[in-house]
Amino acid sequence: MNVHEALMSRLDFVFGEFERVVVSFSGGKDSGVLLAETLAYCKRNGLLGRLAVYHMDYEAQYSMTTEYVERTFAALPDEVTRYWVCLPVKAQCATSMFQTYWQPWRRDQRDIWCRQMPDGCINEDNFPWSFNYEVSDYEFNRRFGNALGREAKTCFLLGCRTDESLNRWRAVNSESNYKTCKGRKWTNTANGFATAWPLYDWAVEDVWTCNARYGHDYNRVYDLMWLAGLSPHQMRVASPFNDCATSSLRLYQVIEPDMWGRLVSRVNGVNFAGLYGGTTAMGWRKITKPDGMTWKDYMWFLLGTLPEETRKNYLAKLETSMRFWRERGGCLDEATIGRLREEGVSIEVGETTNYNTDKKPVRMEYLDDIDLPNFKEIPTYKRMCVCIMKNDHHCKYMGFSQTKDEVKRRNDIINKYRKLL
Repeated sequence: MNVHEALMSRLDFVFGEFERVVVSFSGGKDSGVLLAETLAYCKRNGLLGRLAVYHMDYEAQYSMTTEYVERTFAALPDEVTRYWVCLPVKAQCATSMFQTYWQPWRRDQRDIWCRQMPDGCINEDNFPWSFNYEVSDYEFNRRFGNALGREAKTCFLLGCRTDESLNRWRAVNSESNYKTCKGRKWTNTANGFATAWPLYDWAVEDVWTCNARYGHDYNRVYDLMWLAGLSPHQMRVASPFNDCATSSLRLYQVIEPDMWGRLVSRVNGVNFAGLYGGTTAMGWRKITKPDGMTWKDYMWFLLGTLPEETRKNYLAKLETSMRFWRERGGCLDEATIGRLREEGVSIEVGETTNYNTDKKPVRMEYLDDIDLPNFKEIPTYKRMCVCIMKNDHHCKYMGFSQTKDEVKRRNDIINKYRKLL
């Protein structure tokens, strides 16, 4: 069985289990080929009335991405339900030390929008319930999925491929993903609706082979990226302000200079990220510190350059991390524990942990730096410097998820607006 045959088998399963299937379509190559193949599958099997397409529009993107989305929506059969969302959700911002997030399509910022809002989209003026400006894009997606899931048994199809990143591979293969649909590891049913990754084992070569073999339309900006010298593995059309896109942000200057000018005016720090994204200046590759400074000294220097609110955020994360490693300990494997002992690091190793892992909890104090392959797993001041330089306000690089206060704030918002769904 090749990956295309595997996709057809997975679509058989999804449409056999769910009443409504929604393809999440970003305008990129992966979601594009997934939509094209799902649409073709539904036409062959008379299932168009059960298919929907969901597009979260982040306003700031290549014009060719917008053109591709418009062509795709215009070509959808009448039976297919359309959801084109243009709402001011809070989206990640990794270009700025001042902004932890940005919001597309806010009515009070209309004069700096990167482009005009498309006709017929879901926006603040026609949204079926009161919109709350504190909702993040991920939270909105969950709430939207919950609303559809209450109407019918619903599954969202996502065009994620695991060869794109280790995090994507872990999302599909993690032992903690126990809420699958009938044991299919490429599905998850944890949020009141199901999500599925039917392209999870495709390579980027498979995507372009499928487009060529079956004549699918695609985002023509990839042609320009090819002419600009990028390999298929380097091509990205994600939101230009998130952490995955900063290394390729400068491409806007080459491919679409007019849009680049709008991006610079839209969000703080875009020009700097365009110049230095993907370099050591923003925490990529091998970073170095000034001579005569320890990593702890350099961390305090970097913190001193930040606005007060941003500095306090990082210090709170640091305090939490130090307390965690001192009192509870992080889970490390035997090889890493052995290396720490060889380096003479003072550690206290426990036998059991509440986490579902074979690793052991290790309590220790923060180090300045240490030369280990899994550097990110060890509590060091160098690791904190990387977060600051990446504008990683949530410290995802250090393994942080949302804090209790952030979770409580999110839950309070959900409870307040639950009755409006």
